[in-house]
Amino acid sequence: MTTLAPPPGQESARRSHRAGPPADGGLNYRARKLFTGPEDDPRWARPALWGILLLATALYAWNLTSITGNTFYDAAVYSGTKSWKAFFFGALDSGSFITVDKPPFALWVMGLSARVFGYGTWQLMLPMVAAGTGSVALLYRQVKRDFGAVAGTISALVLTLTPITVAITRDTNPDPILVLLMMLGAAALMKAVRNGKLMPLVWSAVAIGFAFNTKMMQAYVVLPAFFLVYLWATNVSLGRRIRNLAVATVALVVSSAWWMVIVDLIPASSRPYIGGSTDNTVWDLVIGYNGFGRIFGAGSSVGSQGNGASFGGSSGLYRMFNEIMGGQISWLIPFAAIALVGGLVLRGRAPRTDAKRAALMLWGGWFVLHFLTFSLAEGTFHPYYVTAMAPGIAAVAGAGGVLLYRAFREGSAAKWAWVLPAAIAASSLWAVVLLQRVSGSGTVYTVAEIVVATAGIASVLGLLVGRFTRRHRLMGFAALAAIVALLAGPAAYSVSAATSSTNGTNPTAGPSTGGGMGGGGGGMGGAPSGTKSKTGSAPSGSSSSSGKMGTPPSGGTAPSGTKSSSESGGQSAGGGGMGGGTQVSSEMITYLKKHQDGATWLLAVSTDQTASSIILESGRPVISMGGWSGSDNAMTLAKLKSLVKSGKLHYIIISSDGGQGTNTTIATWVKAHGTAVKSSAYSTSSTTSTSTGLYRLDTSDVS
Repeated sequence: MTTLAPPPGQESARRSHRAGPPADGGLNYRARKLFTGPEDDPRWARPALWGILLLATALYAWNLTSITGNTFYDAAVYSGTKSWKAFFFGALDSGSFITVDKPPFALWVMGLSARVFGYGTWQLMLPMVAAGTGSVALLYRQVKRDFGAVAGTISALVLTLTPITVAITRDTNPDPILVLLMMLGAAALMKAVRNGKLMPLVWSAVAIGFAFNTKMMQAYVVLPAFFLVYLWATNVSLGRRIRNLAVATVALVVSSAWWMVIVDLIPASSRPYIGGSTDNTVWDLVIGYNGFGRIFGAGSSVGSQGNGASFGGSSGLYRMFNEIMGGQISWLIPFAAIALVGGLVLRGRAPRTDAKRAALMLWGGWFVLHFLTFSLAEGTFHPYYVTAMAPGIAAVAGAGGVLLYRAFREGSAAKWAWVLPAAIAASSLWAVVLLQRVSGSGTVYTVAEIVVATAGIASVLGLLVGRFTRRHRLMGFAALAAIVALLAGPAAYSVSAATSSTNGTNPTAGPSTGGGMGGGGGGMGGAPSGTKSKTGSAPSGSSSSSGKMGTPPSGGTAPSGTKSSSESGGQSAGGGGMGGGTQVSSEMITYLKKHQDGATWLLAVSTDQTASSIILESGRPVISMGGWSGSDNAMTLAKLKSLVKSGKLHYIIISSDGGQGTNTTIATWVKAHGTAVKSSAYSTSSTTSTSTGLYRLDTSDVS
């Protein structure tokens, strides 16, 4: 009989013929077990897992050398391979003038890979692909442990085919590392819930602490669910639970704050400026730019500093379903929501320490907390942030779906005759709506729409007919049809993300259906996929007669597919400030390298976007005076004079309009004391000697 959940007797019968372990527990047996799984697993379970892991790896690593990546983080990783100081602080440049606006753990992971294997695309992408595939394997293990191989397999497949997860894992943003660390924390937490011991809970806190050092307060979104599950479901006394949580909280604080405390204790003159902060401290970055500023937006009184840009549409409960976000994450949200409620109701009379209910509470809390946080956040929001929600959706869809199916199949209550078919119908209908939005964008989406509609109808009818006629085989086939219906749309988007170029700073999957509003990003800005940023590099895959990024010195190569400043239309520094509106061509960079004259930095420009492109093309340190948005107060007139007087900096770009805001004083001084470099000095194609905004400063220019 072919069903998704055979009765215990049949399951035992199927497994009884599997050979037990040999007496000597030999190497051959252990190797075979790796591929076939534990003795009590169905024969299909481990091969299915290996197939899913191969699928995940293929999606994440397909045509690996063509992946663009986020040049902002690429440049920081490259700088870290040239300087251990830059590596520790997460500095954008190897001269350590300014940091990126995130803590450096993900940069460390990529940087160590680049130091071991050399700097290049696959070396930076290797940890990301490993993190993505590792997250799939870890989710399978966690869901399977509580709900069985079927639920684990479904959950792993859902996570693998989540479109935005495919898109962001093919990038050098820190999110895949963040997700893996959070999942390690969840795994350790559930172990602590099961055995009541302290150390697994401490390790859970440490994992979240490292996640904090990857993307700061986003790592804490899951903490309310963690605390609630441990406090509710652990089989030890209440006093011991509270004591253990107190100890784990200390571990969380230490593992989260150690880097921040060290950096903030170092005198500002001996370290880089903290990019994104308003007062040059990591603490301000935590509570402002990467903290409350993300939630409350530019109106926050806690140093939000420009955190009002949304590339995922307006905030509100509908955000996850709008034209930008819908195709990235929302496919199974209706099914997961119904499965979560249904699963919790089914486990409602279980003991307090019931492991299944605890797991549902954990993954359901993960899903709901991320949904509310991302939907209602008024600060800077990029579509790829929601990859952190994907494990919760996937786990609830697999675990809750299997619980609903078993209740439906067993007919334990009349009400379950409609809950499962209703959940499948709701998500299938929503998938058709999403695919209708992109009708005409390609054959794959049309085929997916037909498959969703056909399989969805067949599944609902098959379940209902099978339920009322007691034809269990029919219900089994209907359940398989439901999996096809629910995953056909995400699969189409995921294949698109894996086989086509995406914007390295704001990756999305599938065809473009809308664009978020522009503005400063939180270290990850850029126009939505398919558009060209005013201040960032050209969209992934855009071509140029100049070719790809140049080759940094010492044999290192920039990631294939990253674009030089000249490729993005003579990329201009953003913000209208120093460096704004000025083209930085390859010829100019060649000239600057030739006339660097022993200076530490090749050039000073307005923003991180321009600086990172020049760093990757030239292989030399470049100062970003204003950080990501151009509004950081990293460069002051006194600091500029000091750098020039000591011979550490000779060249600076000032826009033709003289700059703005805090940069106006510097722009005025540079124009008054520096020597303008005409285009004819470095461009053989220039017919006139025009001003370029490039100025030379020497020690004699500082009074």
